[in-house]
Formats: sequence, C-alpha cells, structure tokens
Amino acid sequence: MTDISARLERLIAAAGPIPVALFMAEANTAYYAARDPLGSDGDFITAPEISQMFGELTGLCLADLWQRAGRPDAAYAELGPGRGTLAADALRAMRPAGLAPPVHFVETSPALREKQAERVAGAFWHDDIATLPADRPLLVVANEFFDALPVRQLIATYSGWRERLVTHDGEGFVAVPGAVPFDAAVPAHLRRAAPGSILETCPAAVAITRALAARIVAQGGAAIVIDYGYAEHAAGDTLQAVHAHAYADPFAKPGASDLTAHVDFAALAAVAAAEGAVVAGPVDQGAWLAALGLSTRAAMLAKATPARAAEIEAARARLADADQMGTLFKALAIVAPGWPAPAGFATIDDRAAPPESLARPA
Repeated sequence: MTDISARLERLIAAAGPIPVALFMAEANTAYYAARDPLGSDGDFITAPEISQMFGELTGLCLADLWQRAGRPDAAYAELGPGRGTLAADALRAMRPAGLAPPVHFVETSPALREKQAERVAGAFWHDDIATLPADRPLLVVANEFFDALPVRQLIATYSGWRERLVTHDGEGFVAVPGAVPFDAAVPAHLRRAAPGSILETCPAAVAITRALAARIVAQGGAAIVIDYGYAEHAAGDTLQAVHAHAYADPFAKPGASDLTAHVDFAALAAVAAAEGAVVAGPVDQGAWLAALGLSTRAAMLAKATPARAAEIEAARARLADADQMGTLFKALAIVAPGWPAPAGFATIDDRAAPPESLARPA
C-alpha cells in the first residue's frame, strides 16, 4: 500500500466518501511529486518528447506573433512543462527571430523541476500563475496541463443526479453515488439522461483560465493551450489512468498512475472571452501543426539526416494524423485585445495568416 492510499483510506474512514475531484487531486499530487513519468521508461509520452518539431513549431508560432505585435519586452511562461523539452526546442527556434525571453515555469514537482533545470538554464519556477511577471506581456504555453487537473463528476441515478464519490469497500477504492441531490447543477437538457450517465466539470481549469485570461488582457500577450479533449461540452466519463503506457483502473493504486480527463475547450473559451480576451480555436492539433509547416519541417529534417527519414515521418504522422493525435488533441489561443492571432488559428484579423518564416529550419 502506498502512503497516499493509506492517507486516503484514513480520510474516508474519518469523514466518509470523498469527491472524485479530491481523490484525483491527491493521487496526482503524490504521483508527480515522486517521479519523472515521461518517456519509454515512464508511463506516457507527450508531443514534445515524440519530436523536436512540435516544440520548434510552437516556438516559431510565438516568435511570429511577437514580431507582428511589435516585438515587445515579453516573458515566456509554460504551465506543466514536463522535462522542459518543449521549452528548450521552442526557445532554440525563437532565437533567430530575435526573441530570447526570460523563462518562467509553473511546476510543483521537485522531480520534474530537476529535469527542467537540466534543459533550460536560468529558468524561474512558480507554484501557480499568481507569481508570473506582471510587468510585461506573457507568451504562455500549456501542453497537456489542463487534462491532469481534477474533475468533478456527477452521475445520473434512478433518484436523480448525484455527485460521484470515492469510498473504500475493504478491498479497494470504488466510485459510488452520493446522497445529496445535484439536479440543479445539471443543464436542463441533460437532467433526464439515462441512469449511469456521467457529467464532468473542472472548476480548477475554469479558475486558472479565468486568471490567465485576465492577466493577458491586462498585460498583453497570448496563451496557447494544447491538450486532448472536445470542442463542445458533452456528457461522458473520460476519467482515465495510464501506467506503463497502458490504461489502468483510475481508482486502483492511487499515486502510481497518471490520472487525466478530457479537456472541455468550450468551457475554457467561454471563461476567457468573459474576461475580455479574444479566443481563436479550438482547432485540431493536426490542422494547427500542418498550417505551421509541419510537413515542410519534417522534409527538411529528413533531408539533413536521411538515416532518420522513416523515424521522422512516423513522428509527423503520430503528431498530426487523424487516427493518432491529430484530431483528439486540439489547440486553443487566448489573445490580448489588439494583438494579432497566432498563426495556424482561425483568423482574428488579416494579420493571422501563417508566414513563410514558419517553414524555415530552427
């Protein structure tokens, strides 16, 4: 039994079943604090670890945006930067354009902070976005950050909607409906859903997006959010666990698996717009990367290293093809009023067309 399992058992024994959101938050806090979960020896792999092309194109997108915004004195900020791979590739791609911003990471995991320091010298670390620089525009990237935030689940029962809770039945953790009615919290068109239907919300994602959008509106800049999820709000249970690159029971062995849920991009876009930000997207990751010149960049890399041509093409396909990450993953831009749209998104104005410079090698 892990320490977090024992602690959750004691909490449930003392106070009764706990919300799924609390279980997920506690499990993920323990999980990320103890390990580097990325790579073939870890539990999962993210786009920046698949290929340098992902970080390079993200960096070029931000550099182009910065140039069209008048080259302000901006800061680069990344939420949940993993090993620092995306930032290292993005910063390398930015330099030829003249953009060499100070780097700020929002990261709480000691294990991952250590990895990030190896890849990005001189970075500043923050526990949350509240301490990010307030005196300049922010160029923010959040890749696979929001999916790990705790989701609240409501479940339809024969007696109405209830919050989904986690208890311990003597053998393991299991999810059960609570006793308190939650029908008033469910949209009217879903209140008569079949028993067993699940409705998810992510209060933490809404709160962070609201605060981030307010900062961008006040200071200038933009945020690019890349994650897996859905463009329109939908009912369904998307809570999942990944361990050793395979799906696992999300309630078994808390702290030993990565718990995630699909991101509700419609909710993020709505709250950002309510704060006065301009929203572009979401667009499919494959379409976004294609617009930034992914195929051209892949061809350049293959020409420079012919022995790796098959590997490079496999990485391009994994990032962009519809049967891999291309449509499940999406990108959303949150932009300060008066700033141009980042390249690759539906245009806010006619300055948002992808420039030729995005196809040049970093």
